[in-house]
This record gives sequence, C-alpha cells and structure tokens, in this order.
Amino acid sequence: MADIGAETWIIHGTLMGWWWNRKAGASTIMPWDSDIDVHVGEDTMQFMADYYNMTVHRVPTTHAPQGKNYMLEINPKWTDGSPEDELNQIDARWIDMLSGVFIDITAVRRNAKHPGVLFCKDRHQYREADLFPLRESVFEERPVKIPYNYAELLQEEYGRVSLTRTKFAG
Repeated sequence: MADIGAETWIIHGTLMGWWWNRKAGASTIMPWDSDIDVHVGEDTMQFMADYYNMTVHRVPTTHAPQGKNYMLEINPKWTDGSPEDELNQIDARWIDMLSGVFIDITAVRRNAKHPGVLFCKDRHQYREADLFPLRESVFEERPVKIPYNYAELLQEEYGRVSLTRTKFAG
C-alpha cells in the first residue's frame, strides 16, 4: 500500500509474529493466526476511501513475481468511530483476489477528550508516543513499519510473559 501513499504498520498478532519469528531468522505470521492486521491513520483511511476504494492492484510477490491481484475494499461504515457496532470494527481490507485471504486494516483515530491518545473501534487505545515515529523492518519478506514502542504494546495486549514464554498455551 506504500505504492499509493498509504502508511501502514503491523499490529496485534501480526506484530507478535514479527517479534517471535525475527529471533529465528525469519519473520512470518504465527501458525494459528488467520490474517494480517495493520493500522493506518484516520487521514490515510480518508485518502484511501476517497481515491482507492474497490480498486485492484497488481503486486509482485516472492511466489508470484509476475504479480497477484489485490483489491482494496473500504467499509462504508469506516467513518463511524464508535466501538458499539461490533460488526464493523474492521475499516478496510486488502484482499487477495485469487485466494480470498485478506489483510485487516483499522483506522487509528485521535481521542478529542485525551490529547496524545489514539483509539480504534475495537477499543484498543494507544499513546501517540508509543506508535510514532514508526520503525522500519521486514515481515513475510516485505518491508513493513512497526510501532516505536512495540515491546510495551505487545506486553500490554498479551501480557509480559508473551515476550518470554516459548511455549504457546492456547
């Protein structure tokens, strides 16, 4: 999505996969995770909704150097920042048109009542200083951005032992 000017960063289980698998010399999705999660800023989501909703993009991959088609689909309810509509917490999807596998895209919004705090419709909240400036890295053999304070965010979401326990407890 960087090709269209959309700044994204990996988050949630995807960031956890990055954390653990980079130690093993690879950086891949966790075996029990079924998708990839990324965040974008609210301005970026507005830009994508205005100019790229339902557009198809041909992207070369390691396994398909000639490229694969992906569609960017923006949820029409993305502008509703309320967490109450649990059926519309994902704001957009980047969909592999051949397999149907997708990347969930969620907008991070400013909290008007708490300066420096950002939130998503899934009720996650972040200090702006924990996200930015984003760091450069690699995930699934592709360049990605990760939150600045990634370890603290992972511990907050999954607990302190999530970064040290080597056996998954289910």
